[in-house]
Amino acid sequence: MPGRTLTTEVFILGKGQPTESFQPYAAFSAEHGALRVLQRIARKTSPTAQAPLDLFDEAELLLETSNQGQIWFTRETRVLVRHAEIGRSYDALRLASAFASVVAGNPVHEESRAAVYALLRTAFAAFATAARPEIVYLKSLYCFARDEGYPVKQQWFAELNAADRALASGVLNQPLATQAATVPELERLRDRFEHYLRSHTEIIL
Repeated sequence: MPGRTLTTEVFILGKGQPTESFQPYAAFSAEHGALRVLQRIARKTSPTAQAPLDLFDEAELLLETSNQGQIWFTRETRVLVRHAEIGRSYDALRLASAFASVVAGNPVHEESRAAVYALLRTAFAAFATAARPEIVYLKSLYCFARDEGYPVKQQWFAELNAADRALASGVLNQPLATQAATVPELERLRDRFEHYLRSHTEIIL
């Protein structure tokens, strides 16, 4: 019986331990949510070798499965955007990887998949600039929780003291180029938001 095929655009959110023949990836599609993808490791002599995927890639994939979509094998790959610049900054790489892991590690409701996909595009483009990655991470995490339907503005934001509400408002609403928040301030705000997520939501960090 021929396998089922699927063509979709994805973001690569994680890379697993490769086997002798395959490189596993965690991918996310706006139409289909989380996908487990295996790409055959290219041999230099193979004329049909696929371009290898990389973390944070946005790519168009032709996939095939023989087990009802539990695992998908790549038949064709076309990288649309590669965010190689993220890897040139340790902080950008660390925080972009952390945010990718959050999205990969949590089931995304079908109705919010398109919004989360758009958020990934915005977040990875911002991380690639290496400008204030700690702000990009906090804004991205806040938007992810909001898009998943949690009342972050009504609960977390409303319960901050006046000084932290002013800080959070600036961080969440102002462009990166105009941000003046210090790293200690951002770490305090991020710790409080992550504590809120662990205490009041089902999001796994």
